[in-house]
Amino acid sequence: MINAVGVPQSLLLLGGSSEIGLAICAEYLSKGPMHVVLATVPGDPAGDAAIETMKAAGAASVRRIDFDALAPETHAAVIDDAFSERDIDVAIVAFGVQGVDEELWQDQRKAVFTAQINYTAAVSVGVLVGEKMREQRHGQIIAMSSVAGERVRRSNFVYGSTKAGLDGFFLGLGEALREFGVRVLVIRPGQVRTRLSAHVEEAPLTVNKEDVAQLAVRAADAGKEIVWAPPPFRFIMMVLRHIPRPVFRRLPI
Repeated sequence: MINAVGVPQSLLLLGGSSEIGLAICAEYLSKGPMHVVLATVPGDPAGDAAIETMKAAGAASVRRIDFDALAPETHAAVIDDAFSERDIDVAIVAFGVQGVDEELWQDQRKAVFTAQINYTAAVSVGVLVGEKMREQRHGQIIAMSSVAGERVRRSNFVYGSTKAGLDGFFLGLGEALREFGVRVLVIRPGQVRTRLSAHVEEAPLTVNKEDVAQLAVRAADAGKEIVWAPPPFRFIMMVLRHIPRPVFRRLPI
């Protein structure tokens, strides 16, 4: 339960070893000790380090549970487990994959794999977490989307389409849950400096994971529904969304 001064007491990170997700948790923990549940892939080699990161950030307790995005039939039990000890005040949906863009649209198996993790699994846990928070009559969901989903580009359209779907779902979920005291925030970052992007040429407006975390927590505290990271991306995407397709396809992006 969120305390008298509006500080959450419990966090759930779906994608428990996500660098951005852990940074958001650490930003929340800077407000004071909280109970943290990390939902990670079974056997995730980064899971132990994630636990230590949360302890070092000041978590009151850290519990790790198994979460397989590709097994939706198990998700109800996973979310039941996550909420079994106490209400969850903030749930962060921060799992996903991004393969080699030119391989994805030419490989049915890889394309479906990407869609199942980035979109289908996100919808699955979104419905389940929303149900729990609706019952407890409070809560904050933070969903990691991407500017790649705002206007899907030829260069990464499989990945971008999954983020477009995730984005639309969680914005709609926020509308559906509003009357029950539950808020949903969609974060649309550009490129973020993490180990997954270390091999990629750095793009303009690239930010650190800590920058995304600070924006996320501030936006959630302010009751916002969408935030861009960094904020100027809002205006860039506003322009890109309205460029005619014949012109858009010639842009070097």
